Amino acid sequence: MLVINNHIAIPDNEIEISAIRAQGAGGQNVNKVSSAIHLRFDIKTSSLPDVYKQRLLTLRDHRITKDGIVIIKAQQSRSQEKNREAALKRLQGLIRKVLVSPKKRKATKPSKSSHEKRMDSKTKRGRAKDLRKKIQD
Repeated sequence: MLVINNHIAIPDNEIEISAIRAQGAGGQNVNKVSSAIHLRFDIKTSSLPDVYKQRLLTLRDHRITKDGIVIIKAQQSRSQEKNREAALKRLQGLIRKVLVSPKKRKATKPSKSSHEKRMDSKTKRGRAKDLRKKIQD
């Protein structure tokens, strides 16, 4: 059971974890031991509330496929158990990111004084550039 917060938890049967061989350097161990973890989590068939499912599906993250499956690969550690914990933590972090509802943006307009200041600075800058020009006869 992966606990996201006090109200939301994901049962273990919804998370598919498989051990694979890690890439990169590691000596003889890398060819013998499957220490990397490949985690798959299907958003659409999960028990998450629909609001969070939609937010996850609209999230622009390279770990989420077009079919709505989260794929996380953890291979930093030499230990399979540490990699498993790291993958679950990443999934937990991804889901926690969508739990916070985004703030509504209020359209604002620059103040009159800020607009005037900007225009004055542009005029001053233009005058300074005019003074650098060659004088025409």
